[in-house]
Amino acid sequence: MSEMLSETALDQLFRTARTFNAWLPKDVSDEQLHQLYDLAKFGPTSANCSPMRVVFVRSKEAKEKLSPFMSDGNRAKTLVAPVTAIIAIDYEFYEQLPKLFPHADARSWFAGNQPLIDATAFRNASLQGAYVIAAARSLGLDCGPMSGFDQDGVNEAFFAGTKIKSNFMINIGYGDASRDLFPRSPRLSFDEACKIV
Repeated sequence: MSEMLSETALDQLFRTARTFNAWLPKDVSDEQLHQLYDLAKFGPTSANCSPMRVVFVRSKEAKEKLSPFMSDGNRAKTLVAPVTAIIAIDYEFYEQLPKLFPHADARSWFAGNQPLIDATAFRNASLQGAYVIAAARSLGLDCGPMSGFDQDGVNEAFFAGTKIKSNFMINIGYGDASRDLFPRSPRLSFDEACKIV
């Protein structure tokens, strides 16, 4: 049976974790990005469909390619972040199901059923993007998730000719708490957001 994480770990993952807008000039290595994905990939998805795809934008050239598609409020912080993860959705995820869900003909559940493909892909890739945030934080990295960007432009620049579409972005690195860290916004209480029935 699993044990509850320490208070320190719960703080790092949730309670004191923040959305960072400023970044320390400290690199994130290939090894760290591999570790991050190798944790996030184990988060559950329906029928193990795993529709998330990630482009880790790190090089100066790749940042310049991404920059024109970021909203004015997100451009500067994206350019200085060590890595920007484009969390994307593969709308042909079901082609991997013979490998990922081999004990049933799961591919046939989706092939030709676009509404089911769209709903399943979006829901599960978004869920996987949250796993990326949790995985990054568990490795001592900070995150700055964003949705302000030109989705069509990013799709054309990074995913042209594929069935992969961008969903949201996450700046990843070591956050600079001394700059541009806004006070934590309120959250809904349990009674405001939840029911036990």
